[in-house]
This record gives sequence, structure tokens and C-alpha cells, in this order.
Amino acid sequence: MKKFFKEFKVFISRGNVLDMAVGIIIGGAFTAIITALTNQILQPLINWLLAGTGAGLEAAVTVLKPSYDEVTGALDLAKSIYINWGAFITAIINFILVAFVLFCIVKLINTVRDGSKKVVEKQKKSIEKKLKKGEITVEEAAAETEKLAQEPAAPVETTDDLLREIRDLLKASKENGREHE
Repeated sequence: MKKFFKEFKVFISRGNVLDMAVGIIIGGAFTAIITALTNQILQPLINWLLAGTGAGLEAAVTVLKPSYDEVTGALDLAKSIYINWGAFITAIINFILVAFVLFCIVKLINTVRDGSKKVVEKQKKSIEKKLKKGEITVEEAAAETEKLAQEPAAPVETTDDLLREIRDLLKASKENGREHE
């Protein structure tokens, strides 16, 4: 049993687990932003577009067991059993927005990573061209190629680096917020 907890301690103290936890927290905050965008901007726009039909997205329900107000006789959704299609459509919109933004972030990171590899390849081809034209000697070409291999290309931040930076910014903003209180 001690071995199990020792392995768990090693696992939980790894940087990747902590980075993943920070990512989950950021993801939750990001989801809140997307939900606000959907509920406060997109849903009112959809409701406005559907206003001609007399119902908005929040009214897109199928009542299975209605309950009526005793005084006014109006349908009381708080006491009724219904399927809320509007909430389901809103959740789909949220998912599509989150997926789209994450796709854009991953595409940007991959573009930066691929860009640095392309720069190194262009530099190697340039050295080969100079060698073929006789502008440099074989020894100079070998030295330049070795120098390229030793120098990191453009510094590319990994996802872990970005998450650490976000974590540090959140800590700093939280600490600054406490100082102002």
C-alpha cells in the first residue's frame, strides 16, 4: 500500500499533471466566456430573428406534462415537465464555438512550430546552394550546418510553457486583486 501511495505522489507531483490541472481551470473559465457569448449575444440575436414567429430560443420547448397557473390559467413551466430544446441548441452552439476556438489555437501553435522548422530547412538549402556555386568551401558549409544544428531555431513555446505562463499571470492578478481590496 505504501508503494501505491508513493507512486501516486510521484505521479501527482509531475509537472504535466499540474499543467493539466491549470489547463482544466483555464478551460472552465474559457467555457464560461463562451457560455456568456452564447447566452448574452447569440441567443438574443436568434430570438430577435425568430421574433416574427412569436417565439424565441428560450421558448423552444416540448411540454410533456403541462401544469397551469390557477389564477391566470397560463402554462407554468416551473411545475411542468418539458424538454427544453432551446437549452440543447444553446449547448450545441457553445460546443461548436469552443471547438472552433481550440482548433484556431492548435492551428496557430502548429503554424509557429512548422514555421521554425521551415526556416532551418531554408537555411540549409541556402548553404547547399552556396556550396554548389562555389561561394563557400566544404569546410565552411559543414561549419555553418553544424552551427544551425547547435542553435535552436526560433524559440517556440510549448503548450506546457503557455499554460505555466497563464498560471503565473492568474496568480499575479489574484495577488494584485487582494492588494487592492
